[in-house]
Amino acid sequence: MRKILFAATAIPMFIGVAAFAQNATQPSGDAAGPATNPPGSMSNAPATGHATAPADVPAKGPNFITVPDTAMLSENVVGLDVYNGQNNDIGKIHDIIVASDQTVKGFILSVGGFLGMGTHYVAVDPGAVSITYDDANRTWRATMNATKDQLKAAPEFKYGGRWTASRS
Repeated sequence: MRKILFAATAIPMFIGVAAFAQNATQPSGDAAGPATNPPGSMSNAPATGHATAPADVPAKGPNFITVPDTAMLSENVVGLDVYNGQNNDIGKIHDIIVASDQTVKGFILSVGGFLGMGTHYVAVDPGAVSITYDDANRTWRATMNATKDQLKAAPEFKYGGRWTASRS
């Protein structure tokens, strides 16, 4: 009985000490460790061995919009199978190309391959792909005037550099 009573009173004490330790801050400039950043600075996160430059933040505040009923979301477009006029599946929309001026400049289509092996990526103009929504069936459909062989013969787009960089 004493052990249970002791454990019941000791546990809250240890939890309180742990919570206090998590909220403790180190004074800046002492030998106990690195100084914390002053309020309003970039981060209190420890150094990871590589620094990233802060992104440019627009001076203008948020400008909220109303999304039109006819708009497409990337979630609806990426992953769509692309069909040609003969209703043959010729590829899949793998990615969307967005230019620095925030306009859609194209689509990356994946062509061929099996289970990720041998997949060929091509960049196509967005005007070459028609994306429509069928209200009756609640489905999105992408079509293009091309054959699978034409897409396989097109110049390959290779992911690399900035297109494989991690997100912040």
